[in-house]
Amino acid sequence: MEVNNQEGSVTLPTGKPAGSIFSNRIVLAIMSSNFLLQLGIWIRNFAILLYVTDITNNNPVYVSLISVVEFAPIFIFSFIGGTFADRWKPKLTMVWCDMLSAVSIGLVLLALLYGSWQAIFLATLVSAILSQFSMPSAMKLLKQHVPGEQLQSVMAMFQSLMAIFMVIGPVIGTLVYQRYGIYVSIGVMGAMFLLSGLVLMFLPRDLEKEKLNAENNFKKELADGFRYVLSKKILKSMGSVFTVCGLAVGLISPLAIFVTMEKLQMPKEFLQWLLMANGAGMLLGGGIVMAFSKKISPQKLLALGIFASMFFTIGVGWSTSVALTLVLQVLNGMFFPCIHIGINTIILKYTEEAFIGRVNGVLNPLFMGTMVIGMSVAGVIKVPMTLSGVYTLSGILFLLGALLIVPLFKIKEEGANLSMTEKQPQV
Repeated sequence: MEVNNQEGSVTLPTGKPAGSIFSNRIVLAIMSSNFLLQLGIWIRNFAILLYVTDITNNNPVYVSLISVVEFAPIFIFSFIGGTFADRWKPKLTMVWCDMLSAVSIGLVLLALLYGSWQAIFLATLVSAILSQFSMPSAMKLLKQHVPGEQLQSVMAMFQSLMAIFMVIGPVIGTLVYQRYGIYVSIGVMGAMFLLSGLVLMFLPRDLEKEKLNAENNFKKELADGFRYVLSKKILKSMGSVFTVCGLAVGLISPLAIFVTMEKLQMPKEFLQWLLMANGAGMLLGGGIVMAFSKKISPQKLLALGIFASMFFTIGVGWSTSVALTLVLQVLNGMFFPCIHIGINTIILKYTEEAFIGRVNGVLNPLFMGTMVIGMSVAGVIKVPMTLSGVYTLSGILFLLGALLIVPLFKIKEEGANLSMTEKQPQV
């Protein structure tokens, strides 16, 4: 078949009841699963961070390595995860990914009990890999079962859930680790993945796909995904944005704990309060975006979020005041939903259902790859550049990302003003 090349002319979900989002069985099941996963992941992340800083005496290279070990596999497997997600049944894929993650975490726990502390990194490795198969599958289900006019509101709901855990996650993670230790923390994570898989079993049966020709192999489908992205101006531009912003995020992600200790002269456990402030802002921002989601295009929403991140990132890097840093974290959190919701809405609105997994598989590695590069060098360049210098560099990269989105403002959802001369990929 030929892929329609007009930007925005992708057929959005139609024929689906446009009732309340909260009555949508698919949305509720995926939200419930996401709640359980967020709880397990936050406990894991804080347990590993505090455990590694205790073991290594706050070594910045080891702290950066935590992020590298988590995100490098995501970069590698997101190339193929999206393609397989387009081939496989989404419900079955999501259930199996959560169940396999739970089993792998049990094995990691055994390795920790009888091995060295480095086994802790495996707790994130397998689940990070499997998430690259389950995440595109969840987006496919939303594309199939959520009316197009409700997509941005649904994305705002997921953003609000993320924000809630930005508030309570650090407290829960720190509390579980300090009271019960690393073994219980990892065990709780495994239990949450298991429960998530059980919840997803209540999703309706997967839609049957049309039988494809036998020659449609993996390599061809992967290549079709790249051609599809290159044929879409908005998706191609998003690739540049992902690359720049990934590097910006990677440079500062491992260094937040050093803002706490060096800039604010507070104990490392104070990091949870910075993250809570950021989460409170995200929760408020998510509600605002949900209320006004139909009045602003996702492109402008994304540009606004990235532009705001520039100011607040630089401010956090230079602030030595606890009160000012907390305020900046709240403000930064308020604008983050603009980024998260903008990106997901753009991908869902301007991508055909058959290509959602592969589009994610092309764009996500650009973000993850540069983010891993940033994380890898963050601990090294922190000393010569200083903490403030690294945060300033990150802010400049955010500014560049915002400028790259500006040309996309003229692209309308109807696709009327788009180029009609670009070649269509043959699929």
